[in-house]
Amino acid sequence: MIKKFFSFLCCYCALHGDLIPRTVIFGNPEKTMVRLSPDGKMISYLSPSNGILNLWIAPVDKLQEASVITQDTDRGIRQYFWSYDPHYILYLQDFKGDENFRLYSYDLATHKRQLLTPEKDVKTVIFGGSANKPRKLLIGLNTRNKEYFDVYLLDLKTGKLNLVLENDAYSELIADNNLQIRFGIKLNADGDQEIYEKEKNGWKFFMKIPMENTMNTSILGFNKQNNTIYFLDSRDTDTAVLKTLNLKTGKEKILAQDSKADLDAFTNHPTNKNIQAIEINYDKPRIQVLDKSIGKDIDYLLSLHKGHFQIVSRSQDDKKWIVAYTSDQMPAKYYLYDRAKLEYLFSGNPALEKRELASMQPVIIKSRDNFDLVSYLTLPETKGPNPMILFVHGGPWARDEWGLNATHQWLANRGYAVLSVNYRGSTGFGKHFANAGNLEWSGKMHDDLIDSVNWAIANKVADPKKIGIMGGSYGGYATLVGLTFTPDVFACGVDIVGPSNLITLCQSFPPYWKPLISDMKKRIGDWETEVGASALKEKSPLTHVDKIRKPLLIAQGAYDPRVKQAEADQIVDEMKSKHIPVIYALYPSEGHGFANPNNRLSFYAITEQFLSDILGGAAEPIGNDFQGSDFILNGEINPSPSAAMTIIEKNIRINNEDAL
Repeated sequence: MIKKFFSFLCCYCALHGDLIPRTVIFGNPEKTMVRLSPDGKMISYLSPSNGILNLWIAPVDKLQEASVITQDTDRGIRQYFWSYDPHYILYLQDFKGDENFRLYSYDLATHKRQLLTPEKDVKTVIFGGSANKPRKLLIGLNTRNKEYFDVYLLDLKTGKLNLVLENDAYSELIADNNLQIRFGIKLNADGDQEIYEKEKNGWKFFMKIPMENTMNTSILGFNKQNNTIYFLDSRDTDTAVLKTLNLKTGKEKILAQDSKADLDAFTNHPTNKNIQAIEINYDKPRIQVLDKSIGKDIDYLLSLHKGHFQIVSRSQDDKKWIVAYTSDQMPAKYYLYDRAKLEYLFSGNPALEKRELASMQPVIIKSRDNFDLVSYLTLPETKGPNPMILFVHGGPWARDEWGLNATHQWLANRGYAVLSVNYRGSTGFGKHFANAGNLEWSGKMHDDLIDSVNWAIANKVADPKKIGIMGGSYGGYATLVGLTFTPDVFACGVDIVGPSNLITLCQSFPPYWKPLISDMKKRIGDWETEVGASALKEKSPLTHVDKIRKPLLIAQGAYDPRVKQAEADQIVDEMKSKHIPVIYALYPSEGHGFANPNNRLSFYAITEQFLSDILGGAAEPIGNDFQGSDFILNGEINPSPSAAMTIIEKNIRINNEDAL
C-alpha cells in the first residue's frame, strides 16, 4: 500500500511540474560549442538535427539563416574546430565509442564533406594548425604502429597526406606555429618525462620532468616568433606556476602563481599567441589578467553577469569574441562581443533556464590526516538530513568543479543531497595532493570519501541509513569499492563503466596507452610483478564480491576501449555465481559513457527508479525515455518500461530479503 501511494505521489509530482523532466536535464542542449570562423564572418555550433547533435553554421549577423552541415544519425558530433582557412571546418567522429577518431572536413564553398583519415581501426590526433599555413593541418595517425602516432601534413584542399615523421619513441609531440615538430616527450622506467628537442640531424635532450611533477607540469605552446615557450612548472613549487622559457638564452620568467591551485591559461591572443589571462580555480574559478591590453575588456565582461564567463572563441583580427556566461544555477548564455558592446545570441538550454535550479556550495572537508578536500554540495529544498548521493568523479586524475552540474541538479530535484569530493589524487591542487593518491586505490583515496560521508552525517546533511554512491570510470570503481570494502556505509551503488579487477584493467589498456605504462605502474601499481599483482588483486572489488550486501546497478558500454566490457561481465558473473543480486545494463553501441541521447535517457530513467525504490527520492515515470535506445538489462534485450521496473524491483527485493 505504501509503495502504491509513493508511486502515485511521484507521478503526481511529475504531472504537476515539480520534477524537471530528464529530457530537459540529460537531453541534447539546444546549442553548444559555439565558435567563430577565423575571419569572424561565420558562427558555428552543435545543435540537434532529428534528435542527434550535428554541426550548424550561419552568418554571424544572420543567425536565422543557420543550416546543418553534417548528417550524423547515431552518436552525434562532439568535437569540431575551424581551420585557419575559413573555407574549412573539421570534425572528429569515432565508431560506437571506440575512440578511434576519424577526421572529416566540410568545404563551405563546395558544400562537400570529406573523410580525411582511415575509416577503421586508426586513431587520429591533432598536433596543430597555423595561420602561416592556413590550408595545412598537422595530424598524427597510428596506422603503422598502434602504440605511437606518426606525423602527417594534411592538405585540406586536396586531402593529401604527406608523412613528416615516423615515430616509434614519443608518447607526445609538440609543434610550433609553423607546423614544425619541436619537442618529443617520452617516459623512462621511473615514470619521469624526458623531453627532447627536434633538430635537423636528430633529437637533443632538453629537459627532465620528475614523475612527481608530471601531473601539473607541461608545455602550453609557443610565442609568435617560436623562440619562447609557455609552460606550467611545479618542479620548484607545489602548485604549477606559469613561466616563459626563452629557447635561445635559456632565461625563464615567472608570469603568475598561486599557493593553493595550479594555474591554467584563460585566453591567448589569436595571432600574437601570448597568454593574456589565466584562470585560478581552487574552490571557484577566478581570472587574473596578464596583458593590460585586454584588462578593460575583462573588467567590463565581469561586471555584466554573476557567475563565471569564458571566452570560447576569437576572430583572427581580434575584433569579435564569443563569450559564454555560466553559473551553478544557469545554463550557458552566449554573446557576441565586438570589443565595445555585448550582443546576446542565445541560451544553450532555454528549457532548463526556465526551471528553478539548486545552488552548488563549495565546502572544505578535512580528511583524517588533515588534507583539505575541496568538495561541492547541492541540497534539495527539504530540510536535512536527507537521503544523499556521494557522486565520485572519474579519472582519477581529474577534478570536480563549481558550476552547472546536470547530475547534481537532477538528484537534488528528486530530493537528494549530492556531495562530490576532490579526493587525494585529484588534479588542480598541487603535486603533493595529486601524488598522495599514488598506490592508494581503495586505500586512502577511499578513506577521503568515507571521511566526507562522515562529515555529511555529522553536519546533518545526510541520513546515515540512506546514502548511495555513484560515479563513472574511477567513480564506478569507487562505487564497487564502497559496496565491498565498506559495505555498511552505503545503502546502494551505481557503477558506470567502472573497473572491477585492477589487473585485467591494466592488462587491457589500449595500445596507444602503452608508452605511459611506467607512469601507470607508479600511480596504480605494478601488475607485472608478483608483489604488485598481489596488491592489486587485494584492491580489486572482484576479490571481495562476497561482501556485497546492498543493491548494485552496473552500466557498461560494449565498445569501451578504456574499461573493457569484461570489467563489468566478470563481476556480474561472480555475483551471479554467489547468488548475489545485481542489475546490469549493457549498451551494445556505446563506449566509455553514453553519447547517444536515447541511450543516455534510458540509463538515467533506470537509475532514477533504482534510487527511488531504495532511498525514497522522487521519480519521474519512465514514460518514453526508452524510446530509440539500445540496451540489454539482465539479459533482456530492449525491455519495456514495465519489464525494466520488474527487474529492478525483483533484485532490490532479493537484496532486502538477504539483508533480513
